Amino acid sequence: MDRTISISVIAVSVAIIAAVFDVRERRIPNMLTYPGFILGIVLHASYWGWKGLLSAVLGAVFFGGLFLVFYVVRAMGAGDVKLAAALGCLVGTPASLNLMAATAAAGGALALFYMVRAQRVRQTFRNTFSVLVFHGHFGLQAHPTVNLENPQALRMPYGLAFAAGAALWFLSSSPWR
Repeated sequence: MDRTISISVIAVSVAIIAAVFDVRERRIPNMLTYPGFILGIVLHASYWGWKGLLSAVLGAVFFGGLFLVFYVVRAMGAGDVKLAAALGCLVGTPASLNLMAATAAAGGALALFYMVRAQRVRQTFRNTFSVLVFHGHFGLQAHPTVNLENPQALRMPYGLAFAAGAALWFLSSSPWR
């Protein structure tokens, strides 16, 4: 099996396992994300040397860094950030940007599904506008009511978006496409 395909299969597997944990327990365990991060560094360094190591680290910084912003404003949990960093590390820099886009698309589709299923379409659009105005005035701070600490907030296990995004990314970037 090609090195890139085997790394891709590992990344998709990590994302699927994370989704199972996130749906069942509403958390993504460190016992999954930390080994994924380390495995990404080891595989990239052993396959492609220093360039591979740099690609793995930058993949983690780009993908994890984007999700870190959402964590800072309390829109996502730390497990999501660590999973994004692990997946970015596993797939490397160029692929992490595509995986990030696929995950965002899957996350948007799942958010729409959750919003419609919960019959909170109007409330979600009001909240989105409120969050945009709030961050425009106050910068990167947690919104006073639209955040993870609000027990009435509609929550979606974002591990599902990682799994769906990773599967979509894998199928669209594989050599048999």
